[in-house]
Amino acid sequence: MRTMLKVLFPVEASNKAVKEGALEKTFGKMLEQLKPEAAYFFPDGGRRSALFVFNLKEPSDIVLTAEPFFSELNAEVYLVPVMNAEDLKAGLAKLKK
Repeated sequence: MRTMLKVLFPVEASNKAVKEGALEKTFGKMLEQLKPEAAYFFPDGGRRSALFVFNLKEPSDIVLTAEPFFSELNAEVYLVPVMNAEDLKAGLAKLKK
């Protein structure tokens, strides 16, 4: 299922992670694992933030997806199922039937 992962990093913890290289290491590991169709990095509410759109294969993969951000970077993690324009079009076509 196409899923959007939003990650928010507390300033102090992420400052430390940047200095120690943990932020780069965790992002690299997660980009390799998730193979996202899109990845964005931006400030949100004064915090470092990231947004990934990827295919969540099984609900049990939520643990593998979220845990590194929780345990390694003390982050807030949000997972939301999402659609692209083609998915929306297909869903609306099904609705008409």
